[in-house]
Amino acid sequence: MEQTFLIYNTLTRKKEAFKPLHAPHVGMYVCGPTVYGDPHLGHARPAITFDILFRYLQHLGYKVRYVRNITDVGHLEHDADEGEDKIAKKARLEQLEPMEIAQHYTRRYHQAMEALGVLPPSIEPHATGHIIEQEKLVEEILANGYAYVSNGSVYFDVEKYNHDHKYGILSGRNLEDVINQSRELAGIGEKRNQVDFALWKKAQPEHIMRWPSPWGDGFPGWHCECTAMGRKYLGNHFDIHGGGMDLIFPHHECEIAQAVASQGDEMVHYWMHNNMITINGQKMGKSLGNFITLEQFFKGEHPLLSQPYSPMTIRFFILSAHYRGTVDFSDEALKASEKGLERLLNGLHDTCRIQPAEKSDEAVASFVASLRQRCYDAMNDDLMTPLVISYLFEACHIINTLVNHKAAISAADLEELSTTMKLFATDLLGLSDSQHSDNSGREESFGKVVDMVLELRAKAKANKDWATSDKIRDELAALGFVVKDTKDGATWKLDK
Repeated sequence: MEQTFLIYNTLTRKKEAFKPLHAPHVGMYVCGPTVYGDPHLGHARPAITFDILFRYLQHLGYKVRYVRNITDVGHLEHDADEGEDKIAKKARLEQLEPMEIAQHYTRRYHQAMEALGVLPPSIEPHATGHIIEQEKLVEEILANGYAYVSNGSVYFDVEKYNHDHKYGILSGRNLEDVINQSRELAGIGEKRNQVDFALWKKAQPEHIMRWPSPWGDGFPGWHCECTAMGRKYLGNHFDIHGGGMDLIFPHHECEIAQAVASQGDEMVHYWMHNNMITINGQKMGKSLGNFITLEQFFKGEHPLLSQPYSPMTIRFFILSAHYRGTVDFSDEALKASEKGLERLLNGLHDTCRIQPAEKSDEAVASFVASLRQRCYDAMNDDLMTPLVISYLFEACHIINTLVNHKAAISAADLEELSTTMKLFATDLLGLSDSQHSDNSGREESFGKVVDMVLELRAKAKANKDWATSDKIRDELAALGFVVKDTKDGATWKLDK
């Protein structure tokens, strides 16, 4: 089924029909973590957002090369150009080598992403493994006259670039006033203007992460790595560059300037950005000290958490909001997500309990006939995952009526309903059902028996034989089955 996929391009500030530069091949670059601490909820959102995009593009038939980098040098403590390298600082405090810190937290990040159901990227380059490419990028920018050397460091000349091109096209900022104001500070420090940013920083004697370069021992500026690695693995022009909205300025703005200054034109066709996760209305992140690590969520070990939450609950929580909208964390919101996930996965599982009839009821047939395309329409509208989930909840209601023999469905319609549920809930949204998967053999064996017993219980309740009804429920509970009465009838599942 051919689909027209619309994505919101931050650069043009509108939804656009996705047209790859070299279809069916798609190049996608996403900014990964700076590995100096345990992954937190803020790391989960971009990873899950672009995992959905990766899954969906592949489902549509594209051959996707997905590059997600690891920042293990150059991200300084105070801003992009000043302060101590975050990884080097952590290494100094813990009396370890910087690469020990980077390796440890990279491994922790991978473990968390796997638990969240995030597929690994095609390529995961490290900034420290691409120093040569970053030095080459700096040399090209210098040769084209858009950078200058100052005391062993190299800075991008924003004023010169802004005169010839336009600095601020992604963020929408007008930097003319900022540049003019910064002239008062010219000659103070190494920069000509305060808005100039470092392409290469001279390493001070105490700086333990350093490499030789034409300008002396030092290390690359933070913004260089993505431009250099994106170009190496995806070419001078590629389709999608993504990351969190907090990276629009200065990081991605600087990337655009570096690309144009080095090769004469822009590298990226579509810029995509997910919004932030907030806590009490404030961005959640390491720099603000208000973050909760993913491990704390999984173990329930934080004052703001009343219980542990599974990785799939976290994934469902994030997908319940559109990726460009803010998500405000609360324990209550996670509890609601836990219930919503359980409802969805139970519905997915319960499709195997439905006994098909010769013919579907008209309402059931109509719903099944439209479900797949409704879900596609939502995904094609800039990955509207909350809408997909709402349609799957509608399907769960239909499934409950079918399980409890309050409606009829044909074998063909049942197959369509089951495959559509699996496609969107499991394959595209990535919501795995480890509980039901682990017990699938037992449930398949006992499922029909339990349904028969529940029918006997339903008859007992209809006859107001409450003793028999309660006895059946209690006996099932003793065997590990949880029975829940709903307005559509009774549902069951194996206890954890």
